[in-house]
Amino acid sequence: MNYRGLGGTGLEVSVLGYGAWGIGKSMWLGADDTESLRSLRRAIGAGVNFIDTALAYGDGHSEQLVGQAVREAESTVYVASKIPPQNSQWPARPGVAAADAYPADWVIECTERSLANLGLETIDVQQFHVWSDEWLEQGDWADAIWRLRQQGKIRHFGISINDHEPTNALALVRSGMVDSVQVIYNIFDQSPEDELFPAARAANVGVIVRVPFDEGSLTGKINPGTQFPPGDWRNNYFRGDRKDQVWQAAKAIITDLGVPLESLAEIALRYCLSHPAVSTVIPGMRSLLNVDANVRAVDLGPLSPVELEVLHRHRWARNFNE
Repeated sequence: MNYRGLGGTGLEVSVLGYGAWGIGKSMWLGADDTESLRSLRRAIGAGVNFIDTALAYGDGHSEQLVGQAVREAESTVYVASKIPPQNSQWPARPGVAAADAYPADWVIECTERSLANLGLETIDVQQFHVWSDEWLEQGDWADAIWRLRQQGKIRHFGISINDHEPTNALALVRSGMVDSVQVIYNIFDQSPEDELFPAARAANVGVIVRVPFDEGSLTGKINPGTQFPPGDWRNNYFRGDRKDQVWQAAKAIITDLGVPLESLAEIALRYCLSHPAVSTVIPGMRSLLNVDANVRAVDLGPLSPVELEVLHRHRWARNFNE
């Protein structure tokens, strides 16, 4: 396992992190707690030392599983969590005041709840689950972050950028008030490369990449016949002809690269880590097979300049969350 600095935090995090949304047993269906704990332990044993969870993932269930695995671990494992917006608006909407989403008392209350779920004294990276750059000079949220740091309840502060809106954090990144940003970045959504990544490097802000597989599209396992469990959020995400769209796009990638379909997930993960601004990538890993495959992939290192040039032609601007 290789490690990179998370911006200026001083934390050296594994290039492969563990995204714990899928083990919360809400929205993503089919998780089994026993298997989830086994996958967490396998990942930690393989050198993964960064786990990203959130209070909203199963109303704290993901945090509880993460906390159990981290407390059992013999090695140091860094935990990042997220505070949901008080107004329950995902994503943050233009014109909404910071006080409606992240008043100081809410920031503190949610952090206390997350600490209780995790069974830990400190959260290494506490994040806002949504963000709007309009909030930079608004509200009292920054006071709450300062107080939590002073009390030792959080070490660093980050935000999770709205889906497919990487420029909606540029002002925050340049302000010096944030330690890390979490953003969607993959072969299809290459937009963070344009402005966010250069800004993050210039400000020494860590970058946490989520959705490296485009919710499964870039594993090559979603095709027109794919079925998801009733109630699973992917039924909406891949509604209509979207499964066919992503299937055709995935086939185009492997045709251009001249590789088998089975290698697509590995290539997708390595693509994200090929950019020097990226600190860690946090795919969901609900099974031992997922963990083992992703560990093997990151051990292969970045892609070649020739491969990256080919993949840059497969940029696909769209938002399936709309």
